[in-house]
Amino acid sequence: MILTVDVGNTRIKAAVFEGSTALENFSFDKSKLTEKIEKILEKFPNCSDLVAASVGEIEKESFLAFEKQLRVHFFTHEDIFPFHNKYATPKTLGIDRMILAAGATLQFPKQNRLVIDAGTCITYDFIDENDNYLGGAISPGLRLRYESLHNFTARLPLLTLEAPDNYIGNSTAQAIHSGVVNGFVYEIDGFIDEYREQFSNFIIILTGGDAEFLAKRLKNTIFANSNFLLESLNQTYQYKIDND
Repeated sequence: MILTVDVGNTRIKAAVFEGSTALENFSFDKSKLTEKIEKILEKFPNCSDLVAASVGEIEKESFLAFEKQLRVHFFTHEDIFPFHNKYATPKTLGIDRMILAAGATLQFPKQNRLVIDAGTCITYDFIDENDNYLGGAISPGLRLRYESLHNFTARLPLLTLEAPDNYIGNSTAQAIHSGVVNGFVYEIDGFIDEYREQFSNFIIILTGGDAEFLAKRLKNTIFANSNFLLESLNQTYQYKIDND
């Protein structure tokens, strides 16, 4: 069994895999990392490996405390990945984006793939049908857009995510919801349309905390999976073991 851990900007997601099957998923606050992992390992004592993307030193130290119980592996740029990295600055490419690209390459072979991760930031990562990672884009996520409207203006309130009642907001709150949510959806659809014009044999993978909220609002057909990063961590680790 393998325990995969995704340390996000606000929360931690984890999953226990047996082969390619996820036995259980978890989500918890970063402050409870040690406590929660201890409970997961009590429930799944046959876990032999803990796999995570490269994280900050504090979190890394916390993970290394479990080395007596199982093998701990942090993905870095030095690991083997199933794609050719064509990024102009490969060392600056986030490990989370590399893991998503690896998962897309392994799960959807011989296709052009666009991975859209809608979290604190939204990232776009494109891997062509010849397994070349070409790059993508980064922009603010939904929460950051709400916060920026509040933080950088004098009077706009800080709102939380809510589906707008109409494209025409008939109040300040509804105007903000319309601008943030619809603007976000238009951005994603616009990027997808640009890629579709250039590439055929194309699949779009939507993941991240806001994936389910966005999936039913996009005009383009997508494969939505909010746990794709955890699955990709498991798949990429299996790939590493097979190719080391």
